Amino acid sequence: WFGWLNPLTLESVKQLIAAGNTEELQKCFSARMEFGTAGLRAAMGAGISHMNDLTIIQTTQGFCRYLEKQFSDLKQRGVVISFDARAHPASGGSSRRFARLAATTFISQGIPVYLFSDITPTPFVPYTVSHLNLCAGIMITASHNPKQDNGYKVYWDNGAQIISPHDKGISQAIEENLEPWPQAWDDSVLNGSLLLHDPSASINKDYFEDLKKYCFHRAVNKETKVKFVHTSVHGVGHSFVQSAFKAFDFIPPEAVPEQKDPDPEFPTVKYPNPEEGEGVLTLSFALADKTKAKIILANDPDADRLAVAEKQESGEWKVFSGNELGALLGWWLFTSWKEKNQDHSALQNLYMLSSTVSSKILRAIALKEGFHFEETLTGFKWMGNRAKQLIDQGKNVLFAFEEAIGYMCCPFVLDKDGVSAAVITAELASFLATKNLSLSQQLKAIYVEYGYHITRASYFICHDQETIKQLFENLRNFDGKSNYPKTCGRFEISHIRDLTTGYDDNEPDKKAILPTSKSSQMITFSFANGGVATMRTSGTEPKIKYYLELCAPPGNSDPEQLKKELDELVSAIEEHFFQPQKYNLQPKGE
Repeated sequence: WFGWLNPLTLESVKQLIAAGNTEELQKCFSARMEFGTAGLRAAMGAGISHMNDLTIIQTTQGFCRYLEKQFSDLKQRGVVISFDARAHPASGGSSRRFARLAATTFISQGIPVYLFSDITPTPFVPYTVSHLNLCAGIMITASHNPKQDNGYKVYWDNGAQIISPHDKGISQAIEENLEPWPQAWDDSVLNGSLLLHDPSASINKDYFEDLKKYCFHRAVNKETKVKFVHTSVHGVGHSFVQSAFKAFDFIPPEAVPEQKDPDPEFPTVKYPNPEEGEGVLTLSFALADKTKAKIILANDPDADRLAVAEKQESGEWKVFSGNELGALLGWWLFTSWKEKNQDHSALQNLYMLSSTVSSKILRAIALKEGFHFEETLTGFKWMGNRAKQLIDQGKNVLFAFEEAIGYMCCPFVLDKDGVSAAVITAELASFLATKNLSLSQQLKAIYVEYGYHITRASYFICHDQETIKQLFENLRNFDGKSNYPKTCGRFEISHIRDLTTGYDDNEPDKKAILPTSKSSQMITFSFANGGVATMRTSGTEPKIKYYLELCAPPGNSDPEQLKKELDELVSAIEEHFFQPQKYNLQPKGE
């Protein structure tokens, strides 16, 4: 197989050797990328610490062997593989090439592969796994990471992202199958193979047919005067969101021309991440002002997330946080469900989910309306797997979301989906317009009815793992006698849950119900004033993140007073718990 080595990565390694650049060589070859529940994510380039032909082949060989052990019918059912538009000319790596190499690996073992012939949104992979009853799915994408990165995201046969212990099992199988199999690089075996299927046409048809079931006001959509601008931020979303609007009988949204076509260089943005708000939306604001559009819908490059902005009476743009849009979509999906289901006994089977670091607004709505709310650990892998368990028990999972602008509005995709979320948001805005309401006004109405929930999230940067560990250990031993803090500044703490150690003083046996993980840090403090603060480490970035929420009971609240209280709580947490001077932490944005 030496003849197949990628000439570009080979050349770059030769140059590093010739230049005697041992530091760079160490970086490339000292440690293999770690395969976790999110699969792989790393820069494209040479060496085992990067995404390249060889590491994709090795990863897929391990995954293939693991699947063979788990599924006796793997050769009957097969797997689906898709990819985004990322490419790295310097190393010859691209999502399309990686997807073809992965397909080659499976087909060489007699396993059927459903390989999309062109780019798709990430949610199309979990959709295809469920829809065609396949054993697994692979999406080659790095979502909204910087342009040099790529990733390998894995779905199980239940249509959700993998959770432990599969990550460990796959990781071990990769280690046991590092030597490339014969013809591993020869993707010409795909041409004319009877095991290779292209699901593009059928999935494109079926996905939008299924989506139509979530269209509740076709007549309103046809007539609406609300204008939309959409940006796919140089990613895959454009044609799929256009199709979603057609499925709902909308006039398609105005697309930001500079950003509508896939471009792996992401030339118009510093980071292709709509979560970063304003900067990514600059061109959208300009186009919306020009076309008199009131609403902006922005997908991240693999179209599994959605950011929304609305022009306010004042002429300013409001960019909704993930929690605010979660409140709006949750309220809307419940309201639309209630219109169609007058029978109250059906409420007992109705569920909504969100993650521990997301707003608890759904809990407040559920309490008042009589359906179930559950919280899961952070990340859609947990919500997808829990949703599938509930569906298998005959329950109806209406909605799940997390604050990182991810929404699951249609349970036929057990993951976040920015395409369905975009068109459902458009229908919500059009419906509200018939009542002379804006999204912002409806959000306020939700807060008045169910209680204000105001949130704040940020992070500190810390590159030293030992420092991070020390910071959290000191919180567990706040008084020097192995006790957690009882106050934070002037704020009294009412209870504590530590999902690193499994401690929860709200439970009779002081043991947390949610799964715990020793490898990541996460502590949640609840305060007597209705505040909740979670501090956690990030799995993918050198950050210590924090999430705060102040929940007021329904009725008469002064949002300005609540904001002031939340600001003071944030300051207290930063000063007493983070102690940035002591630990030498960099604040966000520096």
